[in-house]
Amino acid sequence: MKRNKFKFPSFSQWKQIFKVLKKAEKITLLVLAILAAGSLFFLATDFYIKNTKEVPAFGGTYAEGIVGQPRFINPIYGETNDVDRTLINLIYSGLMTYDKNGKIVNDLASSYNISDDGKTYDFQLKDNIFWQDGKPLTADDIIFTIKIIQNSDYKSPLRANWIGVDVEKTSDKSLSLVLKTPYNSFLENCALKIIPQHIWENVLAENFALSSYNLQPIGSGPYSFAGLEQSDTGFIKSIYLESNHKYYGKLPYISNVSFQFFANKDDLVKAANSKSIGGFSLTALDNSEAAAEKEIKQGWVKNEKFSTYSLSLPRYFAVFFNTNKTKILSDINIRKALNYSVDKQGLINQISSSTKSNMSLVDSPILPDFFGLQAPTSAYTFDIERAKKLLDKSGFKDNGSNQRVKPNNKKPAFQFKNYLAARNKSTDVTQLQGCLARLDDNFKNLLQNETSGIYGKGTENAVTEFQKKYLPDTTPTGEVGKATRTKLNELCITPQDNSQLLKFTITTINQPQLVQIANLLKDSWQKAGITVDIKAVEISELKPIIKTRDYDALLYGEVLGSEPDLYPFWHSSQINDPGLNLSAYQSKDADQLLKEARETLDITTKQDDYEKLQNVIIADAPALFLYNPDYIYWVSQKINGVNTTKIVDPAKRFSNISEWYIKTKRVFK
Repeated sequence: MKRNKFKFPSFSQWKQIFKVLKKAEKITLLVLAILAAGSLFFLATDFYIKNTKEVPAFGGTYAEGIVGQPRFINPIYGETNDVDRTLINLIYSGLMTYDKNGKIVNDLASSYNISDDGKTYDFQLKDNIFWQDGKPLTADDIIFTIKIIQNSDYKSPLRANWIGVDVEKTSDKSLSLVLKTPYNSFLENCALKIIPQHIWENVLAENFALSSYNLQPIGSGPYSFAGLEQSDTGFIKSIYLESNHKYYGKLPYISNVSFQFFANKDDLVKAANSKSIGGFSLTALDNSEAAAEKEIKQGWVKNEKFSTYSLSLPRYFAVFFNTNKTKILSDINIRKALNYSVDKQGLINQISSSTKSNMSLVDSPILPDFFGLQAPTSAYTFDIERAKKLLDKSGFKDNGSNQRVKPNNKKPAFQFKNYLAARNKSTDVTQLQGCLARLDDNFKNLLQNETSGIYGKGTENAVTEFQKKYLPDTTPTGEVGKATRTKLNELCITPQDNSQLLKFTITTINQPQLVQIANLLKDSWQKAGITVDIKAVEISELKPIIKTRDYDALLYGEVLGSEPDLYPFWHSSQINDPGLNLSAYQSKDADQLLKEARETLDITTKQDDYEKLQNVIIADAPALFLYNPDYIYWVSQKINGVNTTKIVDPAKRFSNISEWYIKTKRVFK
């Protein structure tokens, strides 16, 4: 028998299948088809997920809110303003820069070499570096920037960093910087952002600060200026940046960055709650995370929530005692007592609990924990009784009203010391006549207008009546003998205040947290009998106060940098402006250690010098070191890749901006 060969149904036959199947068979077939398709989709998806990974993609916009206004988006002037510095760090670049761990690294420089004597720094520039307008960036631009800063006609606040530095061009892509003396922190100076010579070379010094390029800059950094928006009054509302496709480094994933500027924190809070900004610093909210949590509404989805980033800074806040302005604070026993009488950990706990701020206690001017150095051998622990003993030793005693006073043995300007009688003529007689006239109207009438310093009959009669009234047990003589002089001194010579109150004024910035700390210090010192007034001033008022050192004590912060150089803060040559020796501290031992630590090329020697230096400074107590606060930064959870840990100043929060991203894509592993 002939066997029939199997033949697969044609497409037209398949189309007829539902006509020959029963209802139950149709349902079964449909279910099987769905299961088959689902299985196929699952297998394909599983294969895709297992064999691919999610990576950052280009695109998206990040908007940040700032309280304040930009003025100079120009490295020549803007480095003293946090708002300007933030924009400068995104738009410009320098020979060196900072990484996400606060370390100094190459930027425009592909390499550098330091001479054996530590005085010459040779830099080689990277290939294919361009300004955002397409012009090549060369060694001429770097030399031009440094010479502008060195020229006093331009009044750059950075001039002190570059005095005495010679600049030599060795080629279009290389240059040398030559110092008068070795300076091992000089690479931080080389993080200076560079301006384009072809833009600025024809701008006169007197017009430099007025140029439109100060608000419409052309740089060489990861972002370029795209535009700004102003109100009718001239208030800058927004500045827009876009990723710089001519950037020599890694192109940022986030395509657009904008900054919205607000006149006050209330407007910033409204913008955060309306989600028109995706990031802000807690500086705008008085450094209080508690205030931010209370005022900022967090949404339910990722794009409506903020992440909190706590970044370490090499800075500390302290009370600097001006040893030049007041004798009280020139006394080392009083300065030590001021240290012992403050419970610093208790103060920090109180501030932290109310603001949820991250603070660490500071006992040393070198921040040993931050820089990996040894802690000081001793510190001022809270000891109120020891503080009181030191105040006693300084001569200031408790007057019974919880105030410390020091006796003043200064004698009155005038006392009756000489024998006086009729026909005498002297200033003593004038004083006698004035005294008698003030004591009793009867004496005044008896004087018969004798006030010229001549001891006449009227004066004699007045003295006689004085003796009858105040010295009844003696025979009246009308002459001023010993007993009469003693009584006159008792009644007529105004006793002077023979005590000095232990009192001084602490000056600080009028910011809620600093004012709160000043009041806590005042309360602590009051318990030791020390009277303190608080003077809170606006930031704009503080600069001339610091310049003239017009304060008794200053509650203020100092930033040490990535490669710390304590010379400007503690060397005796830096007592006057523009130096930053805010305590007018003088010590030969400290000066020697500071000089050696600044000039040595051996990192171990520098570390050893600083570890010794901290003990010298702490022993002399020129300041009360308080705390090191973190920089708190809120960023929308839609922003990823924000993994910076340490920054040298708030503007460096964008040090790894090229790694931030919003959008993602999947690629095969």
